[in-house]
Amino acid sequence: MVKVGVFGANGRVGKLLIDDLKETADISLSSVYVRNELNFSIDPSVMVTTDINSFLNGCDIVIDFSLPEACEALLEAVMLTPKPLVIGTTGLSAHQLNLLKQASEKMPILYATNMSLGVALLNKLVYQASAALDGFDIEIVEMHHKHKKDAPSGTALTLGESAARGRNLDLDKVRVSGRDGNIGQRTQDEIAVMALRGGDIVGRHTVGFYNDGEFIELNHTATSRNTFSKGAIRAASWLVDKESALYSISDCLEL
Repeated sequence: MVKVGVFGANGRVGKLLIDDLKETADISLSSVYVRNELNFSIDPSVMVTTDINSFLNGCDIVIDFSLPEACEALLEAVMLTPKPLVIGTTGLSAHQLNLLKQASEKMPILYATNMSLGVALLNKLVYQASAALDGFDIEIVEMHHKHKKDAPSGTALTLGESAARGRNLDLDKVRVSGRDGNIGQRTQDEIAVMALRGGDIVGRHTVGFYNDGEFIELNHTATSRNTFSKGAIRAASWLVDKESALYSISDCLEL
């Protein structure tokens, strides 16, 4: 039985992870890390702790859906106590991403801005479409609930990277995430990644390829956050015995 530690349990996906782990064979919840206290009750056999070392010692693998600062603290801790990690936290800074890469030299880490099968396939399709539809303008729009803190979403940025890779472009050099005023006409290589926020939208991403006389739009809509929690559990089951490296959700799903 694989023992899972949940980091970020008080979050929306963290709570779902705890529920979904009750119904999963061969993998179970063993420890939960909280900064202050857990805001709901769980099985008393599960260790709930504010000590990160006790938390790590109480599990075989960690699933992290927290905040960037908390994820950074986790990465620093596992450098001393290596442990397989499934990381779904988005909005990581350049420093935090570098720390993640350094940690993956000592342990297997699966990092994904979205844990769903549909989004993993969408990234592959976006890459293929971007490479095939030379000359088409690429515009990405993402919609999320009003409580989401980072924008554009990590998923949208990953889709942008897939589109840029299809054309041998550097997304950081061609990305546009806002337009206002008399800014001139659209440049040929730019890739727009725009964010909308409102209500309780779980997540919707549209990647459009627009040309004179025709356009294609690829869409993915998440209707439940369980898509992310169940995807992360599947990733943990796959990752736990892998060699040290940085993996993606596409590796897990063999796409």
